[in-house]
Amino acid sequence: MTGSAGDERRPAGPPPALLTAAAADALRVTGGRAGGLYLCSPTPGVLRLAVLAGLPGPLFRPWWRVHVDRPFPVAEVQRTGVPVVLANATEAMRRYPQFAAGLPFQFGTLGMPVVAEGRAFGVLTALRPAVADATEVLAERDALARVAHGLATELLRLEAYGQPVTWDDEPVCVRPPAAGPAPGRVGRVGRFSWDPATGTVAADERACALLGLPPGEFPGTLDALARAVDPADAPRLPAALHETAHGTPPPLPIKLRTTEGTLRLLDLWATPGTGSDAGQPHTAPDTAPHAEPGTAPTEAPSTASPAGTHTASPPGTAPDAKPDAAPTEAPSTASPAGTHTASHTTPATAPRPAPGAASDTPTRDAPHTPPGTPPRDAPHTPPGTPPRDAPRTPPGTPPRDVPRTPPRDVPRTPPHAPPGTAPDTTPRNAPHTPPATPPDPTPHQPPAAPVTGVVLDPGPAALAEGAADLLPEGVFCIDRLGMVVYANRRAAHFLGVPHAELVGRSLWDAVPWLNEPACEEHLRGALLSPEPVHFHVRRPADGPEVFEGDWLSLAVHPGQDLLTCTAMPANRVPADPAAPPVADTEVPGPETAASTAPLYRPIVLAIALTEAVTARQVSAVVMQELLPAFGGRRLAIYLLQERHLYLAWENGFPEGFLAPFEGVGLDARLPGVETLTTGRPLFFDSMRQLAAAYPGVPLDAEEGARAFLPLIASGRPVGSCILGFDGPRSFTQEERTVLTALAGLIAHAMEKAQRYDTEAALARGLQQALLPRRLSQHARVETAGRYLPGTEGMDVGGDWYDVVEAGDGLALVIGDVQGHGVQAAATMGQLRSAVRAFALGDRPPEEVMSGTNHLLIDLDPGQFASCCYIRLDPATGRARAARAGHLPPLLRRPDGGTTVVDLRGGVVLGVDPGARYPVTELRLEPGAILALYTDGLVEHPGHDIDDGISALRAALADVGSGPGRSLGGIADRLTATARQTRDRADDIALLLATRPSSPKITQGDRPGPRP
Repeated sequence: MTGSAGDERRPAGPPPALLTAAAADALRVTGGRAGGLYLCSPTPGVLRLAVLAGLPGPLFRPWWRVHVDRPFPVAEVQRTGVPVVLANATEAMRRYPQFAAGLPFQFGTLGMPVVAEGRAFGVLTALRPAVADATEVLAERDALARVAHGLATELLRLEAYGQPVTWDDEPVCVRPPAAGPAPGRVGRVGRFSWDPATGTVAADERACALLGLPPGEFPGTLDALARAVDPADAPRLPAALHETAHGTPPPLPIKLRTTEGTLRLLDLWATPGTGSDAGQPHTAPDTAPHAEPGTAPTEAPSTASPAGTHTASPPGTAPDAKPDAAPTEAPSTASPAGTHTASHTTPATAPRPAPGAASDTPTRDAPHTPPGTPPRDAPHTPPGTPPRDAPRTPPGTPPRDVPRTPPRDVPRTPPHAPPGTAPDTTPRNAPHTPPATPPDPTPHQPPAAPVTGVVLDPGPAALAEGAADLLPEGVFCIDRLGMVVYANRRAAHFLGVPHAELVGRSLWDAVPWLNEPACEEHLRGALLSPEPVHFHVRRPADGPEVFEGDWLSLAVHPGQDLLTCTAMPANRVPADPAAPPVADTEVPGPETAASTAPLYRPIVLAIALTEAVTARQVSAVVMQELLPAFGGRRLAIYLLQERHLYLAWENGFPEGFLAPFEGVGLDARLPGVETLTTGRPLFFDSMRQLAAAYPGVPLDAEEGARAFLPLIASGRPVGSCILGFDGPRSFTQEERTVLTALAGLIAHAMEKAQRYDTEAALARGLQQALLPRRLSQHARVETAGRYLPGTEGMDVGGDWYDVVEAGDGLALVIGDVQGHGVQAAATMGQLRSAVRAFALGDRPPEEVMSGTNHLLIDLDPGQFASCCYIRLDPATGRARAARAGHLPPLLRRPDGGTTVVDLRGGVVLGVDPGARYPVTELRLEPGAILALYTDGLVEHPGHDIDDGISALRAALADVGSGPGRSLGGIADRLTATARQTRDRADDIALLLATRPSSPKITQGDRPGPRP
């Protein structure tokens, strides 16, 4: 996989543990299936995916790197600092069509900025199940905001200590928090042992219960053990025990059924020390048979006697143990008669350690250690010293789990003895005498070793596993990182991979021929949406022919933590009963499913081209979408003007290499020219092939490949596009077809952009002509104006400002016509002329507003406008103001306090013929600054306009302080942030006026756009 939380290579950036914990918390609080954390890259304007939770890294490689100016949710969150909530795929397609085209699946998205104290670090995002409306996930949005803020606070602290907080590496891929308990937990476990030398079987209480034996009634013989299982399985048990005792244990657990039909598993092994295994000890497995990976080892109980009593053994004694040897705890063994007997347990008869427990049995490569010798690293303990954690018990106190036995003089009768049986009067401390050893049925075999076994209740997991092995179709499961965690035998067979090489590996590593775009796209859909997906893949021609036909039908069923997949040859898939019958009995290969590889980059390119407006925007889209889709590194776009080609965009070529080709004529023998004149694309798999086709043409590299595409829109030549690749490559027929088709899309987009650029240039010229070239001057008033056009769509707007002489005073005017384009600019020019005419006649403000309102209604342009008109007396500072639906002005007092001027107002112009516009009086003191502005300066997507007005008021209070600062400089400072914004959705107009403390003749400040 691409990376994991346990990678040894330490990425250059914040601690991965901090980042992965934040991503896990994000999924936990939002109920998300998957998510990620984007951090700023050292490259300006680029976000890098630092953590990917719940999704395989290779499947989502195109989203590892995102430009902040792209129309994607994470880019907008980083750009604006505003959370993005997408309830479902419909809303995603409406707001972010390029993003939805790349991931056209039904899921919701939550994106939250990672910001603290004004410092933006990146974006935390969670992908969750789709909902009907965004209001249903407001609580999750707020919880995600708290997680993002906590992460930002930690990153801010790390940055203060000089640690890097950017990311420029591959993402760390982690599994999401588990949605529930792990499936397939192991059931109960019991233990038993069989000594072939004595024929004795000792079983603990759990083993008896699992085999259906009533407590205390097991006689301890092999025949009794065989009678506890189903008669059909009874002969297999003694045979398996004898084979194990002679060194041939079954390779897998034995499946047996009890007399009640319940499935049980028996795992057998010979106990080392005697018989054929002497000197060749075996090591017990670390986990119980069929235990799920990651489950805790099941603790096996101590072995009990058949009657339910426990046998006591001298602790830690062995046959040849020295008196000073360190005590070793030996498990208790069961006596055939069920009596509490004292016996020395040898290593040969010791039961197998509990699964997962440390074994005292030496391995084959372990050095020889005398019996009873403590480990080298064990502390020295005097003989007989109990372990530190053992409870202190007075001498002679029996263990808590040992039942109290009758006094010594009470005769003991074996349980269920026949009537008349004499009581057992054997002294309690008499040595146990085993019965005579039966004759060895196979005298030529080596001595038999004692056998230890485990009885396991497999639970429903093993039943399901056994059932899955009987299915005619292959079944396998992958986790959310693409790791195969389960597969039945038939799945491994159909995939052509040994079962041992399939489970525990990444699906793409184990089955490389699944690394095709169609399969990857379907897996992405299953990971992101709850609906199952069905598709076909073609097995490799050079692979083993494991099934008839060439096609394999796959189905993927999504789950919270796992994806369950089924595989079956396509010709075995049952037909849809609702489908009409097919005359041809031969099952055709699903060519359509395989050939429609999801080239999502070209799809995104087509959508992005519809949104691009200017030639530069079209070129930028081609560079960001077309080059990565085909692995290109160089791009050059030439546009045709008056039968000559001029460079419109280039990227990746050596500096100055393309200069000699600037303005080349259509008669030149160059590949970029001939592809346009002939209308045929040219593909060169190597630079040597290009040099052979065009001798003497300068080459920018010795190695690589080139594609020259004609840009022709509806038969009209537009230009040519050059794609460069670093290494040689062979263009497939599909790639040639796709590139040729995309060149047509690029040509149409470029032609539209050229036409729009021409119209926009005309509209801008019109707007500039309508704006005042210079403002009216007055000795007692200083004014400054600024205008910034919008950048989004490159449409001209209808904002304007003006300063007009009105008798012995000045009229300060600002307005905004609804909409954009040439019509808005024309309406603005008409309104400006009307207001100017009324002002020159020194009409009162209310009459100016009413007259302009009637004029706009009579013109009937289908537009309305807002306006603010202030008539100022320069000598006294008194002003009378009227407002028609416009934003209130700001007033900065000489002491620095800034307020919003409360002006009563009427409706916007052009709506109501009878509208009235009340007048408000105010005073402009010497040194005070009056600011009139349009909504483009204070309105931002996702923010309340009142917050924008408050920010402008604070900025005016700050920039207005300081000696010798000109009003033009203040205007520049107030519009600096807007001027640097790349995506300005609206145009901006700003007009400032002040009464200097010392009147002086001023030339006024030249208005208009400022660079």
